[in-house]
Amino acid sequence: MTNIYPLVRNEVLKIWKKKRFFVIVLILAVLIPIFTYAQLRVALNVQKQMGTEDWRIVVQQQIQDYENRVSSPRMQEEWKRWYIVEIQRLQLHLDQNIDPKSPNGVTFTNQFVANSVGLFLPLLVLVIAADLVAGEHSAGTIKLLLTRPIKRWKVLLSKYIALTIYVSITVLLLAAMSYLISGLVFGFNGWMQPVLTGFQVIGSELNINNINIIPQWQFLVMELGLAWFSSLVVACLAMMVSVLVRSIAAGMGIMLATLIAGTILTNMVSSWESAKYFFMVNLQTVSYLSGAVPPIQGLTLSFSLLNLSVWAMISIVISFIVFTKRDILN
Repeated sequence: MTNIYPLVRNEVLKIWKKKRFFVIVLILAVLIPIFTYAQLRVALNVQKQMGTEDWRIVVQQQIQDYENRVSSPRMQEEWKRWYIVEIQRLQLHLDQNIDPKSPNGVTFTNQFVANSVGLFLPLLVLVIAADLVAGEHSAGTIKLLLTRPIKRWKVLLSKYIALTIYVSITVLLLAAMSYLISGLVFGFNGWMQPVLTGFQVIGSELNINNINIIPQWQFLVMELGLAWFSSLVVACLAMMVSVLVRSIAAGMGIMLATLIAGTILTNMVSSWESAKYFFMVNLQTVSYLSGAVPPIQGLTLSFSLLNLSVWAMISIVISFIVFTKRDILN
């Protein structure tokens, strides 16, 4: 693998020189302060409405509000199931005396990562992934690259390694910037704050047999690991599309439409059990940690990880077959 290293270094430098990674940094630098301010306004409005900073009173009021909604005969069954599970989860936090939304930089980072993994983070990954092969075709450098005395599979492998490096950096950068920016507003403490995890939703019941109380830093590490995996799967699929269509715009358009369709499906497919095999429905791997209701009954973290792994492996196999066999003159 020694002769792979120069290829990987070359791919990493090409991504760097194209300044696409700087686009990601700029997007985060603009949006994270906006989200931080929005979170601050929400916290201040809740305090104003409740007339207190006591989180237990706020959670009790939230439980009461959810119970009133559940009792409404016009409530749809899917939403009723979500509210019932949320009531159980919030009550468990009260019983354990653990504030589910303690305002600090670590809590904000946890929430931001969880909310980003389904669409925002994959879109950041697309900025780089969609260009790795299609960009070579657009610039006309693919012929020069593939006529060198280097096996094609090594060329593509180097691109995958470089992509993995940048996906990892993107996930870490998102977490770091979230913590640093939000910490200026909410404070930098909270690393050792206890967090409840290990929830499992069965029907409209919350299974608490495997509940664990862990420090928030450990919960964040688990979140980042799952977010990284989901992002890497999207990157592999985007690479496959880049190999197949050989156009940056077309590749970005296909993946963007697919991810947006996945967001719509996630909110609409609760009664369509077969939809659980779409990779987009399984991207929200982080949600299993906090006990969120899955979009389709019966979905588990193990199933989602297996599903995403299969999609990633299929996309990698297709990419290598097409890339190594295609006539570069066409």
